[in-house]
Amino acid sequence: MSAYVIAHLQDAAPHPEIAEYIERLPASFRTYGGRYLVHATQHDVKEGVWPGSVVMIGFPSITQAQAWWDSPEYRKIAPLRSRHIKGNIIMVDGVPEDYEPTVAVNAMRQSLAKA
Repeated sequence: MSAYVIAHLQDAAPHPEIAEYIERLPASFRTYGGRYLVHATQHDVKEGVWPGSVVMIGFPSITQAQAWWDSPEYRKIAPLRSRHIKGNIIMVDGVPEDYEPTVAVNAMRQSLAKA
């Protein structure tokens, strides 16, 4: 099942280390089956506040995403970003193509019935 690394990055002022990070990042995740899905493209905020930009990398599985995150290749370049850009990064499992929210709804209904 697919997995995603989603970064909400803020205050990303130009810096030579950030340029180096961006240049080196794809080689670090392609080995693990990763690919860009979103990279600092324009976004339209519909609710709340969302300053900054979004980067989203898709992986074939959460195992491969975690292996990339923990890899020596990525750990070596991560400080190039983290020294200069504030943000939040999450790693999340996707759902199967035939996903239906029925299980989640049933669990919610059971929880509500117990309350």
